[in-house]
Amino acid sequence: MEILVNSEPREVKGPTLSAALQELGYSGGAFATALNGHFVPQEHRSTQPLSAGDRIEVLAPMQGG
Repeated sequence: MEILVNSEPREVKGPTLSAALQELGYSGGAFATALNGHFVPQEHRSTQPLSAGDRIEVLAPMQGG
């Protein structure tokens, strides 16, 4: 199915947010996720279903100041 990841169209097969993130290479490190503008905690990613056209934002923390 086609979804948007950080505003870029991507094709994924995974039925859940967790599966899609793993498929896209987001498997390590700390990052936050939002689905269609709503924050999704890490513990809910494996049960969060995806649909064609969904918008996922993946945000990694930045260091510095």
